[in-house]
Amino acid sequence: MFFRKDYAAPGPGIDPDAPEKTGLARFLEILQLECVSLFKLNLLFLASCIPVITIPLALFAMNYVVRRMVLDQPVDCFYHYRTAFLKRWKTAYGAFLLTALPMGLSGYGAAFYLRYASTNPLFFLPFMFCSTIFLVTLLSSTYLYGILYNEAPLLRSARLALVLGIAKPFRAVLAVLFYYGLLVVAVLAFPLSAAYLLLIGFSVPCLFGNFYLRTVLKQFCEL
Repeated sequence: MFFRKDYAAPGPGIDPDAPEKTGLARFLEILQLECVSLFKLNLLFLASCIPVITIPLALFAMNYVVRRMVLDQPVDCFYHYRTAFLKRWKTAYGAFLLTALPMGLSGYGAAFYLRYASTNPLFFLPFMFCSTIFLVTLLSSTYLYGILYNEAPLLRSARLALVLGIAKPFRAVLAVLFYYGLLVVAVLAFPLSAAYLLLIGFSVPCLFGNFYLRTVLKQFCEL
């Protein structure tokens, strides 16, 4: 029973007519209900990243499963992960290229121009341009996977993610801090963080990020 949930009936001691929890209480509720699935999801993600070329598929599939958790939809971790991984591979690669490519190029450009800005102040202009592209893409990328959950066309989803990244940056910043911030800390702390990375180092930060974005996505995306 610990590995299976009955989604049609309320749990022991839970009032089915009680108002939905919000904030930290809601996050802890999801964490409690989906703790086993989060362990499984983290292992699936790591295993499917081993060929390297499948990393875009793994990122998309993990976000897809976590999005189901946030929306309080039934989660069969292996089934839903495999389905997103295999059937939506074009979307996964497209989303990865639309985020990783501009982030990589603009990040390299920002580092390049900053190197020469101390000798020639004019280099600050292209540095600021590249930095702006990097920041906007970074914030928008957090919204993109949540929007794609509804199977909207990729380019239309990318445009909406770009708008939300600019117009609704606060929650995107929080998502970035957990998506990427926790990963950077864990990598710097390796090998002490090895157990954390193996068990929950990717799935739980993904849950944090999707949880912070849920209210914005509910407002602008059809569920």
